[in-house]
Amino acid sequence: MYSVLVLQPDKDISQNFISNNRSSYIPLHLIGAQVSIVATMSDSGRQCSGTDCNNEAGTLQCPTCLKLGVQGSYFCNQDCFKRNWTTHKVMHKTQNGSHIIQVDCTSDSFSNCDIASQVYDPFPAYPYTGSVRAVYPLSPRRPVPKTINHPDWAVTGIPKREMRLSRSKWDLLDAKGQEAMRKVCRLAREVLDITAAAMKPGVTTDYLDEICHNACVERESYPSPLNYNHFPKSLCTSPNEVVCHGIPDQRVLLDGDILNLDISLYHGGYHADVNETYYVGDKAKADPDSIRLIETTREALDMAIEIIKPGVPIREFGKIIEKHAASRGLVVIKTWGGHGINSEFHPPPWIPHYAKNKAVGTCKPGMTFTIEPILALGGNREVYWPDDWTNVTVDGKRTAQFEHTMLVTETGVEVLTARMENSPGGPIPIPEDANGDTNGKVNG
Repeated sequence: MYSVLVLQPDKDISQNFISNNRSSYIPLHLIGAQVSIVATMSDSGRQCSGTDCNNEAGTLQCPTCLKLGVQGSYFCNQDCFKRNWTTHKVMHKTQNGSHIIQVDCTSDSFSNCDIASQVYDPFPAYPYTGSVRAVYPLSPRRPVPKTINHPDWAVTGIPKREMRLSRSKWDLLDAKGQEAMRKVCRLAREVLDITAAAMKPGVTTDYLDEICHNACVERESYPSPLNYNHFPKSLCTSPNEVVCHGIPDQRVLLDGDILNLDISLYHGGYHADVNETYYVGDKAKADPDSIRLIETTREALDMAIEIIKPGVPIREFGKIIEKHAASRGLVVIKTWGGHGINSEFHPPPWIPHYAKNKAVGTCKPGMTFTIEPILALGGNREVYWPDDWTNVTVDGKRTAQFEHTMLVTETGVEVLTARMENSPGGPIPIPEDANGDTNGKVNG
């Protein structure tokens, strides 16, 4: 996962909105309307609807939601409701419920049937570029036990240590640090495989977030994305035209979708980062363009990894990736790149995935970093959803991404997040009738 960092304003007068490089901070005194909460009966044990609240809900419910017929908007107290008003009020644009979707939550499709009983599009006026829609409400933030070591953004949402880093200083890990990275990356691979094994048509991305979160906690690890620059979930789920940083919600996966799962976790003072794109159901595995996209992206990452050794310029990776993408009629999404990773989530260096980049520096023993190319079937222009996280292609065409965390050794490279023999997914042959220059073989 990669996000541009933002400065934190005066936290005494600001409401932190879900954000990344286009973060919005709305002072409470500028909200305008006087807000209040109507007291109603609540189920015992219900969790507060506040995005960053782990408290049990009381009997207070949003009055506007009640008028719209939206049930379940309970909050623990008046102050919590005010803090969450900016993000919560988007549901009130549903025009008396016309955008509320009734769903059947009797199966395991939903991780929380109370939430799934009435879902809605929070951005009904937004001109979506493809088939994917936001399906709210988001489930409450999942707690991480205090006994687990938390990164500095877990409470504030601001990665303060990371923001103070010198962008020209690269950390080289000693033997102890390298062993710590091996461990956290092994755990990340386990969590990714567990989450991917639960993926199938009919489940929601929020359900996968629950699986990922619980797997992290079981391994005494903190899911690094959680509250990083106020990201609300424990992993990123990016289906179809979503380039990256999709927020897990109540959208049900369909047979024929493709889905990227981006897993990051923090354990023993170090971070790991790994992602893969998967076929959802048999229809996806029968679509030549989706196969060409996914397998070419997988191959491009593998080809870049093959050249890693001490002395190799950082800029060389992008040349290899873009050349292979072009050979199959695909383009590189240039905005996003790989990054260093160690005791910090996103330290230098920056790793471009396109040719003729101006990245400086060479690989050195002890460096740990990610390469994570994103390729697209159409153009490489992107746009954000109103949540300021979900990044999608302007033309609505599909994208795929793969990522590994690597350690540069004295003689070459060690792929710390490498697939295991029983890892879900894996390469399949590119059909002869797929567009681009293919030979029907699987590489990697």
